[in-house]
Amino acid sequence: MRTVRAAAAAVLVGALVAGCSSGGGGAGSGSAGGKTVVTIDLFGSFGYQEAGLYAAYEKAHPGITIKQTDTEDEQDYWKALQTRLAGGGGTADVQAVEVGRIASVTQQQGERFEDLRAYGADKLKDGFASATWAAASAPDGAVLGLGTDIGPEAMCYRKDLLAKAGLPTDRTELASRWSTWEGYLELGRQYRAKAPGKSAWLDSVGSLYTVMVGQEKERYYDASGKLIYADNPPVRRAWDTAVRAAGDGLSAKLDQWSPQWNQAFAAGSFATLPCPAWMLGYIKGQAGEAGKGTWDIARLPGGAGNWGGSFLAVPRAAKHKKEAYELISWLTAPAQQARLFRERGNFPSSTGAIAQIADATDPYFSGAPIGRIFGEAAKAAPVQVLGVHDKNVADQITNALSEVERKGTAPDEAWSHARKGVENAIG
Repeated sequence: MRTVRAAAAAVLVGALVAGCSSGGGGAGSGSAGGKTVVTIDLFGSFGYQEAGLYAAYEKAHPGITIKQTDTEDEQDYWKALQTRLAGGGGTADVQAVEVGRIASVTQQQGERFEDLRAYGADKLKDGFASATWAAASAPDGAVLGLGTDIGPEAMCYRKDLLAKAGLPTDRTELASRWSTWEGYLELGRQYRAKAPGKSAWLDSVGSLYTVMVGQEKERYYDASGKLIYADNPPVRRAWDTAVRAAGDGLSAKLDQWSPQWNQAFAAGSFATLPCPAWMLGYIKGQAGEAGKGTWDIARLPGGAGNWGGSFLAVPRAAKHKKEAYELISWLTAPAQQARLFRERGNFPSSTGAIAQIADATDPYFSGAPIGRIFGEAAKAAPVQVLGVHDKNVADQITNALSEVERKGTAPDEAWSHARKGVENAIG
């Protein structure tokens, strides 16, 4: 679930793309100075503006001006988008859709989005990962979005904090020591015994849960569309592991994306962070230049998984549909996806881009071979079954885990709260 909030990195490098139009003020399309204004509405930080892609596109297409609006919180974004779609107007020319919502689009809202095959999207099929293409395809074959990225997972860690606690810092040795989640928790208990300052082993048990269920093919729904989360063994196993981590005092008890969590990167409040590829840019933005060389990346415990990914879609109510399609097909093309990975960490959904970044390393993360680590994870990750209300279910469960670690709520009571929350959210 890609719920990354607007990264501080956007502020650091935003000046590089002066000349691109951005910011609030609604999603309306129009014209400016004789140019067609193509609007794009996003959540969190996709990195297009920060990486200079809008500026490059406008230079190559002098008749186009791009205006971006964005919402920090994906839940707020989705609610607003649903209101606009229901009203039949007020949408941008391009709307982003988080992977946890894409099944809702393909299964319930197909009439509200353009079938991109009408603009030639069917010719792009072989250039995308098969799972990404299938996720945005409706039962009747309509293509309702183009994939921007996927979220192969690894483990980011502060090698300086591990060294102070007397633990290994070599990424290969750590991957061996925490090849299982039980091994990861055991290292966490060793870290807690000698933790420098007031640092914890990991940021939150919610992030531990999320990355674990990202390793499963079926999580909240089965292939028939049946809601199965309550009795699905992998979900309960991830829940029980997260609860055990909370009970062992391994968590910094920080709600992800909160101001306190953001501040914790610079403060060194936790030593490890389960991280999909798109998290790298976020870490850089929050930890800043002082964090360079203190972070490293190793393979994830328990095998490969995926957390996140998004799509770009064109609503039926868009005013500049053809121009919108041309923009999203360019933004998701191999060259642009490879550039985003190298500059922002967004792992490509384009097979051509994946090949281009295979040898990529990242000096910020101690020269870690990020192309290889995340590339191997992407190849090994299961093709996940996506359900209409994946995001709602996931949010209720992580909210309940926050109760366990921050309020001391009994696990069984918190699980009951999660189930009730799901019922209220999806009916």
